[in-house]
Amino acid sequence: MRESPMAFVDRIASAPISWGICEVPGWGQMLPTDRVLSEMTGLGLRATEYGAPGFLPTEASGIRSVLDGHGMSLLGGFTPLVLHDPARREQATAYARSVAELLGAAGATTFVSCPVMDDDWSVPRTLTREEHQHLVRMLGVVDTICDEHGLTQVLHPHVQTVVETSPDVERVLESCDVNWCLDTGHLAIGGTDPVDFARRAADRVGHVHLKDVRMDLVPALMDRSTSIMEGVQAGLFPPLGQGDLPLGDVVRELEQAGYQGWYVIEQDTAITGAMPEPGEGPVRGVEESLRYLHEVVAPSLEPSA
Repeated sequence: MRESPMAFVDRIASAPISWGICEVPGWGQMLPTDRVLSEMTGLGLRATEYGAPGFLPTEASGIRSVLDGHGMSLLGGFTPLVLHDPARREQATAYARSVAELLGAAGATTFVSCPVMDDDWSVPRTLTREEHQHLVRMLGVVDTICDEHGLTQVLHPHVQTVVETSPDVERVLESCDVNWCLDTGHLAIGGTDPVDFARRAADRVGHVHLKDVRMDLVPALMDRSTSIMEGVQAGLFPPLGQGDLPLGDVVRELEQAGYQGWYVIEQDTAITGAMPEPGEGPVRGVEESLRYLHEVVAPSLEPSA
């Protein structure tokens, strides 16, 4: 018997970065794992992404144990990879395989790949034709590795990576069939309309990161006069519904096209002051985002009477 489609509100999850969990030095304070997971479940969230190193254990049994203890499941993990450089082929392949093995054994379904310029996330440049061709071949290699471990690779466009701007996005869309993580914020920052992307490429969307963006802070980010960390600390990503992006339109386009994947609230946050008291801090922003999704976006998906 064919299963009934899951409702939109039953496919909302979150990511540890929404609680300020990030490995970047100087990003901000990191809350304890048990507190973050407890606050997630307290909001009704039952699935999470892996998060920064140190948030969850590095072996599958440990991941399962920690998440099972909170009644949660693992969706996948964000994985930066150098895929355009032939000299890095073996290293990138080995790393992708090790991450896929871990995620698959921990019960995840999604491998979120992010092609970076190098391990230091150097400012990207336009890839040569040969580099782009190698990137495409390596995306195919990662697809095969993911298939072997029961995962789906989704390519994440991202600020300061080799798939950042609108031309970058179009180049990859046209040259291979990799699935995508539609990140509303990073697409918009790079100049791609996320609603148009959802409309044109819904059949390629395997995962969604929901971010809202203060677009007035984007020019300084894109001309590299401020870093993404500085942007986040200045409020680049406000709670959903409080920025400039038409998030409801993105969701409607995807739902009308039959998308049945997850919508992950991935609202990059930094705790730059004192450690917030339990029940305060980032959880309040996620609570506001959930309220927006439940009270504004979900009703707009219902057919008119």
